[in-house]
Amino acid sequence: MNEPVSVREVMNREYVGVSESDDLLETTELLVREDEAVALVLRGNDPVGVLTREDILAHLVSEGGTESAVVGDAMTESVPSISPDARLPEARDRMAAWSAQWVLITEDGEPVGTVTEHDILSTARLESESTTNPDADTDVEGTQMATTQAAAADGASTAAEDSFDEQGICSACGTFARDLASFNGQLLCADCRDV
Repeated sequence: MNEPVSVREVMNREYVGVSESDDLLETTELLVREDEAVALVLRGNDPVGVLTREDILAHLVSEGGTESAVVGDAMTESVPSISPDARLPEARDRMAAWSAQWVLITEDGEPVGTVTEHDILSTARLESESTTNPDADTDVEGTQMATTQAAAADGASTAAEDSFDEQGICSACGTFARDLASFNGQLLCADCRDV
């Protein structure tokens, strides 16, 4: 059975960093331009909070505008974080505990990246990969091994190289699919591979 993937393997090392005194409107424009849902609020190199799209909307509803608002007026002061050596199930559990769609990755107290729900979904394995199929007499893992051995014996590439037996998000259309396959360096669903 495969070891769980570490956070370091899938984390995004680039993130939007802002300070508490930055203009809220300019920061909102930055988030839109960078197509990011969250900005990490830093005091020096220390994370002191986050600014999400929801924080900005809540500020607009409660205060009615952003004319003189700064990031510190709208930010959330708590930051869910985890070590880069943690496994993805731990990151998923941390997100669930904080009701967050992302988690900050810190090493020696310094921010080094983020992991999102999308990152976790795109690396999730099919649950049936290591269990038996109740509708069949054969075990899925044994069938995959036999298929892989037969392909290797024929001189063909292995099933692991041809496709990914994973569920995840299609790189082209963004839909959740169980039949992703690598095509030109992207994981694509059956519909997008046919185009």
